[in-house]
Amino acid sequence: MIAWLHVTDRCNLRCSYCYLPHVPSDMRHETGVAAIDTLLRSALAHGYGRLKLKYAGGEPLLNFPRVLQWHSYARRVTGEHGLALEGVVLSNGTLLTPEIIASMKANGLKLMISLDGLGREHDRQRPFSDGTGSSEVARRAVELAVQHDLTPNVSVTVTQDSAAGLAELVTWLLARQVPFSLNFHRPCHPNGPAAQPDDTRIVEGMLAAFQAIEAHLPEWNLLGALVDRAHFGSWHNTPCVVGRHYLVFDTGGRIAKCQMDMAHVVTDVSDPDPLASLRDSQSGVQNVAVEDKGECRHCLWRYACAGGCPLVAFWATGQFDRRSPYCSMYRALYPEAIRLEALRLMKNAAASEKRASA
Repeated sequence: MIAWLHVTDRCNLRCSYCYLPHVPSDMRHETGVAAIDTLLRSALAHGYGRLKLKYAGGEPLLNFPRVLQWHSYARRVTGEHGLALEGVVLSNGTLLTPEIIASMKANGLKLMISLDGLGREHDRQRPFSDGTGSSEVARRAVELAVQHDLTPNVSVTVTQDSAAGLAELVTWLLARQVPFSLNFHRPCHPNGPAAQPDDTRIVEGMLAAFQAIEAHLPEWNLLGALVDRAHFGSWHNTPCVVGRHYLVFDTGGRIAKCQMDMAHVVTDVSDPDPLASLRDSQSGVQNVAVEDKGECRHCLWRYACAGGCPLVAFWATGQFDRRSPYCSMYRALYPEAIRLEALRLMKNAAASEKRASA
């Protein structure tokens, strides 16, 4: 079971694609404890053996002392009930210090850093609140974490404006043995018109990035990270676990199905079984199975993308059972992603044989 905790709405960046309000609101200590308690109730009620907590914002490092307190509490109570626990801090990296890294390591916390490019691509999308670029600081954060043996996972948000810099970025990350994921920007917004992505610019940038990866094939599997979180290792009929194994808590302890759909509150931390409430709810995003999406039913790739994000489809078309606006890009990129993984496997197999015969 996975939970996303908005530990603060405060942030020192003003990202162009951010969908959250920038208000001076932090999650209170008792709210975080109540969120963990209610998660534990649902996890035990539904037979889960593992709980994953994503500490997010805003910028969660602005409320980091509380994150440490909550995760320490979560470690204790999950341990008492025999549940495995994973925690990850989703950060822009700009406030990272050696002391924070040491605290993360001591408390078993993982780190994800957002980095959209090495220069102007990142700066254009992720400026500081005063308008200055944040790329240099974010880049240093990645290097600092690696230096202190807390290798982050880098989340790259791909837009038509940043696509041209992807090849340079992935080359830089692979040289440092840093894992990453390439995630398409959600172009639509419920309060505005349904913007359509520029397929050509994004596909060209992605293919250039694939060429860069081919020149620096890593040891780890990239399939789940290359094309907007598509899954090729295990076929699936929904694009994510929203409405099934996933809960999102806002700073006040209200619970929604998805962090992109927090306006549709389903329940709160007082609920004895919030997961059951989310599963039963007909409010907000509906995670429709791909077999029930008429446009996707006979597609070769239907169990890789499962039709894409239903919320983005809804913003673009007014229906949850329509295919993603990114459909044409998925179909253009999936064969190349699989080819890359085949090359990686062959390279690693050849290296293993060479070591065995040495």
